[in-house]
Amino acid sequence: MKNETVRAVNRLTTRWAAQAPVRDSGTVLAASGVWPLLALLADGAGGPARAELAEALDIPAEAAAGAARELLAALADVRGLRAATGLWARTEVPLDEVWSAKLPPDARGTLSGVPGTDAKVLDAWAAERTGGLIERVPVSWPEDTRLVLASALALRVRWTEPFQEAPVAVAEGPWARRPLRRLSRTTRAPDEVRVAHGPAGAVTVLEVAGTEDVDVHLLLGEPGTPSGPVLETGLAAVTGAVPSLPVGELPDGTPGPGLTTRTVDAPFPVDLLQVRTVAFSLFAEHDLLDHAPLFGLDTARDENFEHFPGISSEPLAVGSARQSAMARFHATGYEAAAVTAVAARPGGGAPPRVRHRVRRAEVRFDRPFGFVAVHRDSRLVLAAGWVTDPDPAVEADRSADARRPTPPSR
Repeated sequence: MKNETVRAVNRLTTRWAAQAPVRDSGTVLAASGVWPLLALLADGAGGPARAELAEALDIPAEAAAGAARELLAALADVRGLRAATGLWARTEVPLDEVWSAKLPPDARGTLSGVPGTDAKVLDAWAAERTGGLIERVPVSWPEDTRLVLASALALRVRWTEPFQEAPVAVAEGPWARRPLRRLSRTTRAPDEVRVAHGPAGAVTVLEVAGTEDVDVHLLLGEPGTPSGPVLETGLAAVTGAVPSLPVGELPDGTPGPGLTTRTVDAPFPVDLLQVRTVAFSLFAEHDLLDHAPLFGLDTARDENFEHFPGISSEPLAVGSARQSAMARFHATGYEAAAVTAVAARPGGGAPPRVRHRVRRAEVRFDRPFGFVAVHRDSRLVLAAGWVTDPDPAVEADRSADARRPTPPSR
């Protein structure tokens, strides 16, 4: 995938992460699912709506559809990731053939105009495309809905080195005395941890490598730092926009939040990293129109004007734009999914003898932290979020990996 497209998607992720409210249960978002839809809309938009969408995308509107197609094709080639796009329109809505031809093959369907019937069709599509991780398309269904454009992403990653899980109560901090699903592991790769610095101070970044094409990075800021600055600095570090230092180049002591390092005598020339974190399960719903200027949808939702002459000769305006997203981090891997939909309506041990000096590092994520899932080769951010309410310890007779975030009922 093109570097300029990756950078544009990552910039939208950063801006959204800075604005998205973090609820008590945490949040997860996927700009990688929003950006292609905005690009397809921009290609068919006119007037101020076209200019606003191009600004949100960070690319010219005339290049948007091609960039969207290339991005969707590249996502389909990422191991562990499933990506799909769908368009449903009422039969009486004449679609511009040039515009609709730019959609992925087999992406088109028909709306019946009966909200309940259409909801079942789209929900079945979402469940099938995400492997059941998300079971419905987040669309409100007024009877004048003319068109729905949707994307679905589903990511499943297995760790190259799994964690051990045990119920543990954190000793101090906001999670003190809560029995949590503690995940721990010791590896011979201390440089999986890096420290970056941003406007709000230091951020510790832990890379958890996957066996597929995607890695997940955990981000811990200074105590009390809001989610926005931590995610902003962490995203910049993960994508290479700002420098970060590995453990091997850090001094002994506490060079980063939650991180301790020391040089010790040991019988073997082996550096070690001990990781302590927690399992988490998140589900979030986002109304993109709550941040309409961020997504270039401010003018496009005005029903008094025609905004998409390149999509249809029927005047259309954006009536709904939402995303449902989930993420699940556990002992053996990570899962994430997002379904995004834009709906249009009418508009206007004791050591032996010492022989070697080695590094020992320990990192603990025992208070709210951020995370990002990143395509290893391109550095495209596929999902990002903030953990405030980790998974509680479960009974011994329940599978530790069976817990799944439960979306609200329709």
